[in-house]
Amino acid sequence: MAQITFLGAVGEVTGSRYLIETDSATLLLECGLHQGGSKAEEQNRQSLAQLARQVDAVIVSHGHLDHSGLVPRLVHDGYRGPVYCTGGTFELLEIMWRDAAQVLGRELEWENRWRERAGKPLLEPVYLPEDVDQALGQCRYFPYGQSVDLCADARLLFRDAGHILGSAIVELNLQSGGREQRLVFSGDLGNPRSALMRDPESPDSADLVLLESTYGNRDHRPLEDTIEEFAAVLEDAFEQGGNVLIPAFAVGRTQEILFHLGTLRRQGRLRQQRIFLDSPMAIEVTELYHRRRRVLEAEDVAGSGWETGQLAESILPGLQLSRTVEESMAINRIHGGAVIIAGSGMCTGGRIRHHLKYNLGRRNCRIVIAGFQAQGTLGRQLVDGAETVRLFGEDHPVRATVHTLGGFSAHAGQSELLAWAGRFRTRPRVFLVHGEPEAQQALQRAMKEQLGIDAVIPEPGQTEPV
Repeated sequence: MAQITFLGAVGEVTGSRYLIETDSATLLLECGLHQGGSKAEEQNRQSLAQLARQVDAVIVSHGHLDHSGLVPRLVHDGYRGPVYCTGGTFELLEIMWRDAAQVLGRELEWENRWRERAGKPLLEPVYLPEDVDQALGQCRYFPYGQSVDLCADARLLFRDAGHILGSAIVELNLQSGGREQRLVFSGDLGNPRSALMRDPESPDSADLVLLESTYGNRDHRPLEDTIEEFAAVLEDAFEQGGNVLIPAFAVGRTQEILFHLGTLRRQGRLRQQRIFLDSPMAIEVTELYHRRRRVLEAEDVAGSGWETGQLAESILPGLQLSRTVEESMAINRIHGGAVIIAGSGMCTGGRIRHHLKYNLGRRNCRIVIAGFQAQGTLGRQLVDGAETVRLFGEDHPVRATVHTLGGFSAHAGQSELLAWAGRFRTRPRVFLVHGEPEAQQALQRAMKEQLGIDAVIPEPGQTEPV
């Protein structure tokens, strides 16, 4: 009989990993990075050699690193089997894995300098650029809706999850106990109100469902209200003579923010003339979205500038793409009147930390948080109202105003999660993953009350029959 073991994104949002064993093969559904603090870093350094020997195939729902970011580590530790994903996801992985290898390498260099001075043993890299090359060579990508035989008793099909480019709902049809069982993993379900992405598809049947619960305890603000608040923040910062800093996830969130800034510009409601996209990876991903614009939501693309051949000039006149370190450093000499979009989305690394260093102490500065902030991250500290934060070994007072705009989320809110789960013809067994305990418990209660489903919140390492 087939079975599933919950190895990651259990009681937390990041580190997605589920082991599925059939009579003929062992499948690894996701292999994501843990994000948020020193504990996550320790988890990411753990050997995956035993798993690499055990697994016959890996399946990745989409390109975000908390779902895919440890696949090169698995390869580093010996895995040589196929990695299944969609074509859009593969194009993102080429960008994201290479960037992650560079970022992890820089962080390791700084950590090992400190360790050497302290007389502590040096750390080995999580993975190397050559591991990324090897992992990309093992990828096998397929379009939505195409059935793929993984082994004698498992078939795979991807459906559009509407979250980011290439994001998928994963359907696995497994032979278990003499009958076919359908396991459906939601991946990250998109927010139907998000720009550029199509609405998530809804499979009509399942026996077992893994449902993400990132926003299981709340709905997002209506997008129209969020855009109005965003416009007001931009106008207030302009009047006060301050900068607007937007820590943005390179994939999905950055492109949506650019879309809405472009709309405000066309409406005459964006007075800032200097808009910086200060993230080489976000620039590369935005260029990819622009090349793949035919797979985006046609209604959003029409008339937005995204349908033309020129990137910066069309989607947002005045947008400056800051690719080099020197261009990024020059932005810090601007004391007001600029909108600065930079990674990383949770402020755990990247160029946004330098811009925060120069702007957090300015009362006329505005910080716009437009995405989920995991426990232990600098972004979460800002959202929670920290009066001081630590950057580059020094404490910095937070005098800037922090705005949290949840309506830009690319995740489904509680109502959308319930609606999606309620569309199955028969009630499946549901396990809630990818959520912090409070969110999971709230969604569990709502599913019982509104759908009559007794959803389970699994424990780490828990094994269940499929």
